[in-house]
Amino acid sequence: MRKPRPGRTACRAAIAQYCKQLSWSQTAVSLCEHATPTQERFLEQVMAAELAHREVGRQARLLSRAGFPAHKTLADFHRHVVHLPSTLSWADLEEGTFIAAHRNLVCYGGVGLGKTHLSIALGVAACERGWRVRFFTTTGLVVRLTEARKAGTLERLFGDLQRTDLIILDEWGYLPIDREGAQLLFRVVADSYETRSLILTTNLEFSKWGGIFTDDQMTAAMIDRLAHHGHLLVFEGESYRMQHALMKER
Repeated sequence: MRKPRPGRTACRAAIAQYCKQLSWSQTAVSLCEHATPTQERFLEQVMAAELAHREVGRQARLLSRAGFPAHKTLADFHRHVVHLPSTLSWADLEEGTFIAAHRNLVCYGGVGLGKTHLSIALGVAACERGWRVRFFTTTGLVVRLTEARKAGTLERLFGDLQRTDLIILDEWGYLPIDREGAQLLFRVVADSYETRSLILTTNLEFSKWGGIFTDDQMTAAMIDRLAHHGHLLVFEGESYRMQHALMKER
């Protein structure tokens, strides 16, 4: 194959790269030998458009699959209510480096401070970067796990969870969980240890988790796995919902 003329080298390299990204053979690069510069540029544009179209479709599927109850973004989040630990930066959150490192986030604070908003926004951003995310309320996941066990499909559900990069568990500890549910939830945490990231939102400090999960030893093991590669985000301030409540006294 003749070497491309200097002015077409970059275009030819882009086409070769697009072939790899689109899982095509390098036939398109060979055909460039017989193409005019205009045809070669057109082929590059077609391939770039196809790749962009596939990426938009993939992001849409990831967002749909995640099961978010609403669409939230980091741009709409009021950051002043959150205190980040020194080991974590907003860049880590925005760019999803905590997911790549399989680190966990525990969002702790009172109601109405944006814990769920932030967790969803981080999940949406992760989907946009190509990560697989699942969102559940904690009790909702326990119900699904319990029903799957009764139906004999528990391993299939765990297999689905194991194929994710980030699992978000909202309202952790809001309602008591029986021993069977706690054991199933513990398995989710244990299976995720050093293999994927978890985000938990809770208004309960760690010392009170034992009263929710009925087993102090299992609770301690759960906290140990979450904290080992985890960050505690503390939310403080006045409830956003109360600030904007229609029933608020004037």
